[in-house]
Amino acid sequence: METIERDEQASEGLTTFRLDVQLHELLRKPAVERPVSPPAPRRLEKLPDPVFPQHPELLGEDDEAEIAERQRLAREGRRRWTPPQVVRAMRGFLFPYIKSRVLPGEFHPIIAYLFTEWKCNLDCHYCWAFDNRVKGMTEETAKRAIDWLHTTTCRFFALMGGEPLLRPQFVHKVIYYGAKKGFFVYLPTNGRLMRPEVIDRIADAGVATVNLAVDAVDVKPGLPKALKPIRSYFEYLVRKQYRYGYTVFFNMNICRTNLDDIRELTEIAHDHGIATDYHINESPMLEQPHFKHLDDNDTFIRPEDWPKVDELLDWLIEKNRSGYKMVNSVKRLNDMKAFMRGTVEPWNCRAGQNSLIIRVDGTLAPCFPLYSATYDWGTIENHKFDVRQLSEMKKSCEKHCFSTLNHNLGYCYNDARVIRWVAKQAQRRFQGVTGSFD
Repeated sequence: METIERDEQASEGLTTFRLDVQLHELLRKPAVERPVSPPAPRRLEKLPDPVFPQHPELLGEDDEAEIAERQRLAREGRRRWTPPQVVRAMRGFLFPYIKSRVLPGEFHPIIAYLFTEWKCNLDCHYCWAFDNRVKGMTEETAKRAIDWLHTTTCRFFALMGGEPLLRPQFVHKVIYYGAKKGFFVYLPTNGRLMRPEVIDRIADAGVATVNLAVDAVDVKPGLPKALKPIRSYFEYLVRKQYRYGYTVFFNMNICRTNLDDIRELTEIAHDHGIATDYHINESPMLEQPHFKHLDDNDTFIRPEDWPKVDELLDWLIEKNRSGYKMVNSVKRLNDMKAFMRGTVEPWNCRAGQNSLIIRVDGTLAPCFPLYSATYDWGTIENHKFDVRQLSEMKKSCEKHCFSTLNHNLGYCYNDARVIRWVAKQAQRRFQGVTGSFD
């Protein structure tokens, strides 16, 4: 019940984080006591200017035959993937996984989260993951980060924020450079700045997946990430995925105020043939001085909400088992019930070993919840991840963390599951499967 008690204390203004106090003090030591190494100075480097369009034949609207084919595939829950697109996915996930299993050492990143922004154009009341005083990543840092990742096992990076599309020209450059280097590039966005001309540029540059974050059908108090204001952008994004070969999925945060919206958005996603991903709302793990919605936050789930959230999770599990495409496993959805009651079982966190984050200034951290930690894990080109330190830290922080990103990685970091999943894909000729990674 420790997590619940911390959340209740937070609502009363007694504490502002969920992590154990001793570990929190270690990770948030003042910078003068535990300095963070800045990236080494060097000659200014810039990202190359993207060629656009690389594929002029993909611009423009679909003809009637394309629309009919797309609708048929969506009804059947299928896509047609070309051999190069299948290889791109395998190069992004399967090959790095195999390398991480056979190469010596402990640091073999599979997934990197490149925080190009720490600013956002929206203010979701549950979200502490932005600070509009912080400058975005420079071109030099982005290029050096991608070049450094390329020297490791990693061939997948996600642009993160804040809202990455605050600088669409910069994002275009990052995606273009990353795709040319052979990376599977993933873009999360709230969609407000995702105009059709932006979609065409990032798609032409080689984006592989677009994570569209929506929490409600229409704007609600404290939940501005809604589908209605971006509906035309969404429809265009979904249409164009079949031409360019990227995927789209909804990313939703389950709050006490949007349970019916989650159901409706799930059905909308299913009707459009796209996947869904779910988070359970949680307060910050570390103290976030810039977060202004900690007290009296209507989005935080309370004990009296548990039965309704349980009912929603059971509904999602039923949909998952019936073939709805979901990023979350059935086990993951079930575990959300225990987490909101303050219980988290050990879950094989791989942060700092097979995943990492790169902050806007080029410094490193093992995971997103520890973005604000001042502990020195090094910088691009000079990581300082130590398995002993990480393992000792995770004895405590794993008990408080329900990071969807790293939990999915930990769940998938299992040879038997990977073999079953690859076999399942092979049976469908690598044209996609329904359900989730189970």
